[in-house]
Amino acid sequence: MSRVVIENAHVATVSGDEYPGGHIVVEGDRITAVGPGPAPETEAGAERIDGTGCLATPGLVNSHHHLYQWASQGMAVDGTLFEWLTTLYKPWSKMDAEVVAGAATAGLGWLAKSGCTTSTDHHYLFPKGRGDLFAAEIEAAREIGVRFHPCRGSMDRGESQGGLPPDEVVEDLDTILAETEAAIDRYHDPSPGSLLRVAVAPCSPFSVTRDLLVESARLARDKGVRLHTHLAETLDEEEHTREQFGMTPAEYLDSIGWLGPDVWLAHCVHLHDTDVKRLAETRTGTAHCPSSNARLGAGIARVSHLLEAGAAVGLGVDGAASAELVPLAGELRQAIYMQRARYGPTALNARQALEMATLGGARCLGRDDEIGSLTPGRLADIALWRIDGFRAAVDDPVVALAFGPTPPLERLLVGGRTVVDGDTLVTVPQDEAGRRGADAHRRLMRLAEEVL
Repeated sequence: MSRVVIENAHVATVSGDEYPGGHIVVEGDRITAVGPGPAPETEAGAERIDGTGCLATPGLVNSHHHLYQWASQGMAVDGTLFEWLTTLYKPWSKMDAEVVAGAATAGLGWLAKSGCTTSTDHHYLFPKGRGDLFAAEIEAAREIGVRFHPCRGSMDRGESQGGLPPDEVVEDLDTILAETEAAIDRYHDPSPGSLLRVAVAPCSPFSVTRDLLVESARLARDKGVRLHTHLAETLDEEEHTREQFGMTPAEYLDSIGWLGPDVWLAHCVHLHDTDVKRLAETRTGTAHCPSSNARLGAGIARVSHLLEAGAAVGLGVDGAASAELVPLAGELRQAIYMQRARYGPTALNARQALEMATLGGARCLGRDDEIGSLTPGRLADIALWRIDGFRAAVDDPVVALAFGPTPPLERLLVGGRTVVDGDTLVTVPQDEAGRRGADAHRRLMRLAEEVL
C-alpha cells in the first residue's frame, strides 16, 4: 500500500480545525492522520512532501459543467442565455464523439490544474449517428484521473412543442429513458471510493416535457442515483415557466416531486423567499456558477440566503462556452465578490467559499461522507497550493487562496494518486491535453459549416 506524508503545510480541514505547520498522512486511497506539527512515524518508503509555504485543502468539487462546450468557446459573447443557446444549438447538433473526447480531455485537465478532484458533467445533447458521446467523456475522465459524476442529460421538448431547442436536437421519451437506464447499468459504480457515478439529468423545464421529468425521477429513484437539472437561471425562464405552467420554476419542480435530498439544481439565480425556504426544507442542493451567470447577464444567485437557510450549496464553473477558461478555484473569489456586491461585505467570507467549493459540492453529490474535508477515513483527494512568494504578504492562507488569483498548484492527489505535480498536469501530457481541446474546437467548426 502506497504512503504519502505531507508536512509543514497550513492544513485547512474545512470540516474542523486548521493546523498551521500541520501534517496529513495518506495510506492507499484514504487519509489516515491529520494534525498539528510533524507527522507520526510511518514505515520506511513513504513519499514525503514538504508543504512549507503551502496551503492544503480538500480537492475542489465542480458541481456543474458542460465539457463539450470547450469546443465552442468565444461564441455569442454578448447574448442573453436564450440568445446564446439559440446561436449554439446548431453547431452543437453536429458534434461527434471525437469532439466530445477532445473537449472533455482539455476541460477536465484544466479543472485538475485549478484544484478540482471531482467533477460532474451535464451532457444533454446526443445527435444521432455521431458515436457514443457519453462514453467519450467517461474515457477522458479516466485518462485525466479525476473522480467523475457524469449526468445523462436529455431534451424532448423542441420548438414545435413550445420548447426552446430546435426539433433536430431533441430525443423522444422512450429513447431517453432506455439510453439513460443503459448508461446507469453500464457505468454507475456505487461502491465506496468510486471514481465514477452517473446521475439522471433532464436539461431544464423549458426544454423537456413534464412526462420526461416525472419518468426521469422515477427511473433515478428506482436505480438509486441522483437527479440534476438547470433551474431559475434567468428571468426569461421564469416568464416562460409561468406562461406554460402558471408557476415559478421551483414551484413547478416541487409540484412534480423533483425536490429532495437526492436532487441538486444548477444556478437558482432567481429564487423567491418561499423557494429558498423550500430548497432548504427538502435538502435540495444548488450548484452556484457565478462567472457563467455574470457572463450571460443572468444575475447573482441568493447564495448567502441559501446558506443561512441551511441549504447545500456547491460551486461550478458551468460550460466553458459560457465562462471561458474559468478555473474552479477562481470561483471562490467570484462568489465572494458577487455576494458582497449585492448584499454587503459580510455576505460571504473566504472559509464559507472554500466550504462551498469542497464540502458543499460533496453534499450536492451525496458524497460528504467520503470527500470534501481533510479528516481521517476520507478519500485522499487533496490540493496543495503555493501561497509563498508574492502571496506571503497575506497572513491568512485561506484568504490568499480565496481573494487573490488562483495560486500555483504544488500537488493534486485523487485517491492518493498524483494528477498535478509542480503546477503541471502529469496524467496526460499538459500540452497534449490543450492541443486536444483546440483540435476539438476546429473539428466542431468544420462540422458546423454543414448547418451554418
